[in-house]
Amino acid sequence: MKGPLQLACWLALGILATPCLAEEKLTPAQEARRTPIVDVVRRTRDAVVNISATQVYETTVGVSIWDEFFGLPRRRPQTRRYERTSIGSGFVIHPEGYIVTNAHVVSQAAKLKAIFADKTEFEAEQVGIDERHDLAVLKINADRPLPALTLGRSDDLMIGETVIAIGNPLGYQHTVTSGIISALDREVPLNEDITYRHLIQTDASINRGNSGGPLLNIAGELIGINTAVRGDAQNIGFAIPVDALRKLLPQILSIEHGPKRLEVGIRLSWRQKLRVVEAHGPAAEAGIEAGDELVSVDGRPLKSDLDFYIYLLHLRPDDRLVVETRRDGKLQKHTIRPRPVPIPDGARLMREKFGLVVRLLTPAEARQLDIRGGLIVTSVEPNSPAARAGFERGMVVFQVGQFFPTDLDQLGLLLENVAPGDKLMFRLLRITRDYLQAYAVQLTAR
Repeated sequence: MKGPLQLACWLALGILATPCLAEEKLTPAQEARRTPIVDVVRRTRDAVVNISATQVYETTVGVSIWDEFFGLPRRRPQTRRYERTSIGSGFVIHPEGYIVTNAHVVSQAAKLKAIFADKTEFEAEQVGIDERHDLAVLKINADRPLPALTLGRSDDLMIGETVIAIGNPLGYQHTVTSGIISALDREVPLNEDITYRHLIQTDASINRGNSGGPLLNIAGELIGINTAVRGDAQNIGFAIPVDALRKLLPQILSIEHGPKRLEVGIRLSWRQKLRVVEAHGPAAEAGIEAGDELVSVDGRPLKSDLDFYIYLLHLRPDDRLVVETRRDGKLQKHTIRPRPVPIPDGARLMREKFGLVVRLLTPAEARQLDIRGGLIVTSVEPNSPAARAGFERGMVVFQVGQFFPTDLDQLGLLLENVAPGDKLMFRLLRITRDYLQAYAVQLTAR
């Protein structure tokens, strides 16, 4: 139930603004003990969520679906279904219900749930994911605007300054820890393919379940996303700098990379006013230029670059955008006609870049192997990167880089950015009638 003060705040700030919340009144004794960290927690806790990620498995035993593939007689199946739930953290970045967390928290989940400090729960769905940088954006549908964190900056951080982490360590919901920035620009190798770079190191206590939660400065601004901890050490944790998130959000939220694949052609600055830093395609054709200040879209005032990118998520192929800009002090209106962008053929790119001819596993085949999805190799081109690495017909590719292929459109979106000479890790299953063998192979794109 919205109180009068809260409702007044929303009406005063507008629908795209962050709701302001009335804080509980403190007693005189509490006021005497009130510290800057207490203030930060009171201002930000309602924008932090715990993430529950559930994986659903169906296992068929007593039968191999691969008998038919290899020409063997079928046996009677028995199916077992079970679920496994993992925990993580996240935070609201926009009042319309957009949440940031780590990609590894949600990448293989069949069901996602966001739980707020007041125990309110919402089903969540993935909007975009960048597994290479371990970032994901989720969306929940609430009946009201939600409190969102203020995004700070990480280019002026000081070693030794106070930081606060809020999250869900070991399932203890909305736990607060504090510490200092121990170091900057750290590198943490994840595997042969991926090394996280430019990380913030902190001694604020971070444990399993903190992943995806916010790292805040003493002003209550987001400066990082907690992502990793050294298991063989104490009080050594790492966070992705908020500047990296700000740079990647336009692509993660972009309809040019999503299932709609619509090109608008505007990229905005996020540190200054809403300046256009790049205008191409439909935006350039509409007369928009780099340096223009973006004022409104379809009559809605814009307060941040996120307002614009999130508004674009609602675009349909036949929509038109009326964008108002300011150039040399003069207001101008432009009509942008979004342009459909073809989705690349994932199977074709697998063949062209690696010499693998593949098809998607059927749902029954994926359940048989206890994997979310995958690709079965139907043939291998001679003298291709895959052939030289020992790929054979009947192998199953269940991971490409950090991507678990469940449809060929997603695969195409991943592979279109792989250039000749790029290295990509493939995780495979070799299947016989009696056993499965899992291993990893690195291929170089041709």
